[in-house]
Formats: sequence, C-alpha cells, structure tokens
Amino acid sequence: MNSPELGMDNRAIGTSERREQIIKMLRSQGSVQVNNLSQQFSVSTVTIRNDLAFLEKQGIAIRAYGGALLCEGVTPVSEPSLEVKSTRHTTIKRNIAAIAAQRINPGQRVILDSGTTTYEIARQLINHQDIIVMTNGINVANALLDARGVELMMTGGQLRRQSMSFYGDQADQSLQNYYFDMLFLGVDAISLERGISTHNEDEARLNRRMSDVAEKIVVVTDSSKFNSSSLHKIIDTQRIDTIITDDGISEDNLAGLCRIGVEVVLVKGDE
Repeated sequence: MNSPELGMDNRAIGTSERREQIIKMLRSQGSVQVNNLSQQFSVSTVTIRNDLAFLEKQGIAIRAYGGALLCEGVTPVSEPSLEVKSTRHTTIKRNIAAIAAQRINPGQRVILDSGTTTYEIARQLINHQDIIVMTNGINVANALLDARGVELMMTGGQLRRQSMSFYGDQADQSLQNYYFDMLFLGVDAISLERGISTHNEDEARLNRRMSDVAEKIVVVTDSSKFNSSSLHKIIDTQRIDTIITDDGISEDNLAGLCRIGVEVVLVKGDE
C-alpha cells in the first residue's frame, strides 16, 4: 500500500527524488523494507538495494536483512524553500557575512554560491572596490546590482526555482576557464566524517566544480547545520580551508575541525 503521508503514486520518478522519498520514510518510520519500496515505487528490488547502498555510503542508512535502518548520530535534513531559509538565523547569517566580507580584498576574484548566507555576504560588498564575483544565485546577483566596484559574472544554466539558482552543463562549463581566489560556500548539512552535502544532485556537482577552481574554500554556515547529512555529498570536510560559523558549535565539532587543520572563525550566535 502506498504511503498517504508521502502522497506517492505509481508514476515514474527520478532516482534523486526516489531516494529523497526513501529518506523521508526512514526519518518517519526508522526503517524501510526492500519489497515494500519496490512495490511503492514500481521499480525492481535490485534498484531499491542500489538506492539503500547509496544511502549507506552517504551515512544516512544502515542496511539490514530485507531493508535498512536510519543511521544513528546523523540527522538527514529536508530542503526548505529559499523564502523559508531567509527567515532562519538571520542575525547569525549577517554576523557571518560581515566577517566573510572582510576577507575579500581589492583585486580578488571570488565565487559566491547561491544561498541565504552568501546573499548576506553580497549585501556587505556594496562599498568594495575592484573585485570580481561569480555566482549562480539570482538573489546574490540582485544584491550586487548597486555594488559599483564589483564586476558581476553569472554562470548561466538551467534555473532551479526551489533555490533560485542556476545549474547544469552550461553552469559547469562557465567555470572551467577561470581561476578564483576564494569560494564562499553555504551548505545544507555538514558532518566531520561525511563531509558537506546538499539536497540536489546538480547543485552538488556544480559546487564541486566551484571547489576545483578556487584556491581557498570558505564554508559559511550557522552551527545548526552540523551533525546532519543531505543526500548528495559535495566535498570532504578535510578540503575546507576555513569555516565561519557561530559560537553555538559543539566542542566536539570544534575540536574535530581543528584536528584536521580547518581554520574556524566564530561569530556571536545570540539572536
């Protein structure tokens, strides 16, 4: 029987969407069964086992006989809309953005990923001079329209309305002939063991390309994103040069980041 909560029917859906639905079931039920999933999604049991193997590799599930269990210790997160994200931890994001903007000097070339924290960084650049900013985010680009000292570049590509950002082959190719000093990357989830991750496969691929063409990777995130995991991994935590977050980060996470050589910059977390 199909789950009324998930509103599933027998229509064909893509791999990423199916895996997101399986994560939702794991979160709500704690476990899933291969045969039930096979019937619900109208795919073979081999396909479902591949899905569960992928989720296990991502650290989201643990395979068990006939199915899988939700992995303890890491909380899978669902994706809110950009509008909802913009209302969360606003003061913290602005504090993070102020510190991030101070690290951008005249003559530098930076990437601002799409997102609400990087949007706040863009707002801080209104009086900066002689910098180049590449972005895939419509909100970020809009915030830079009146920044006369900023040369604005956009990746182009296909528009993903959920995040108001561009992705796809055109976006990937727009980056391959450039080299940037810094990438400022917002994240949906971060785990010391499993790296940083996001909800959308295409956005994860573009974020990896951004990471490859930047000398330094600066992650900007509030501390609530730690100890969680989304479906699609971007990069390992060890590849991050700097994390700017709030002082709500746990001692374990702070010590772990320092142990692997990641610079941690803390801002005030009280709102």
